[in-house]
Amino acid sequence: MTRIISGRAGGTVLDVPAKGTRPTSDRVRESLFGALESADLVEGARVLDLYAGSGALGLESLSRGAVSADLVELSAPAAALIRKNADRLRTAGVPGTARVHRANAATYAETAAAEWDLVFLDPPYDVSDTEIMRALVGVAPRLSPDAAVIVERAKRSPAPDWDAAGLEPDRHRTYGDTTLWWGRPPR
Repeated sequence: MTRIISGRAGGTVLDVPAKGTRPTSDRVRESLFGALESADLVEGARVLDLYAGSGALGLESLSRGAVSADLVELSAPAAALIRKNADRLRTAGVPGTARVHRANAATYAETAAAEWDLVFLDPPYDVSDTEIMRALVGVAPRLSPDAAVIVERAKRSPAPDWDAAGLEPDRHRTYGDTTLWWGRPPR
């Protein structure tokens, strides 16, 4: 069962697509958001959740005080579930804006006219490193100066090529089979 961990909609259960996604575990999300909140990166943030799946990362951000979340998912059934999950947050009184975009993540990152403070890339395991790099390169010029980019992959996957995307590595952390890599715009 996937749920919102904390914030205004804490405990809200989220629907998860039956196939094609790999939801971030509650344990990993709890650790991730603890680190993000201690760095003051969530409250008031404009969030981009690429490869959104169930929308758990972007919706968790909204529950914890982000002002908006663009949730990008190519699968039509998954995008419909994200809309349903976003409606649950509105019902719980979460004031932030959730916008669901049914699109290829890299194409959306390259063409969106927006600026983000917090970006999540949590692709399914079968998404190629080339596709992930395309998304990182596309999103880099649309980041606020103090933005954070979080890439979630299997620990056996290579680290993102931050230099090729024009970004700097910040840190990484492994939880079981999952590694989170943090990047940011150059200072």
